[in-house]
Amino acid sequence: MWNPNQQTAPTASAVETPLTHTPASETARPGSPVARTTAWLGPSIEVKGKISGNEDLHIDGKVEGPISLGNHRLTVGRSGQVSAEAVAREIIVHGKVNGNLQAQDRIEIKKDGSVIGDLATARIMIEDGAYFKGKIEIDRAKKAMGTDRGPVPLRAVPSLE
Repeated sequence: MWNPNQQTAPTASAVETPLTHTPASETARPGSPVARTTAWLGPSIEVKGKISGNEDLHIDGKVEGPISLGNHRLTVGRSGQVSAEAVAREIIVHGKVNGNLQAQDRIEIKKDGSVIGDLATARIMIEDGAYFKGKIEIDRAKKAMGTDRGPVPLRAVPSLE
């Protein structure tokens, strides 16, 4: 501790540095997800009707009806059962979905997940053990960063004659 009667300066450990709050949006890397709040539908909740919103949604209950989350994430939890078409930026399935899924960024079907329906997305991941029945359409209209050079030209392959 510093004593005003001492002639020496205080040590670095005795000097307090002010703490400032920096919003997550300023510290996050470009393209990385920003921490957001998530709405939850618990295992005892049953919804029949349209769900739309502007926040992430985690479903552990039963949902029958279309889901539209715009630029947000839909997660179907392990006990979640969804019978609907869903549109979101990102969709992650741990439970059961019976309906078409459309995601701007990606769709993931985890090892215990089950999807019966068509998928439309830019990226897809289906883990070993997952169940999927339907069609997959990869939407490449939205270019990924760094791919603006255009297609790679095909080279002639020499014949073996």
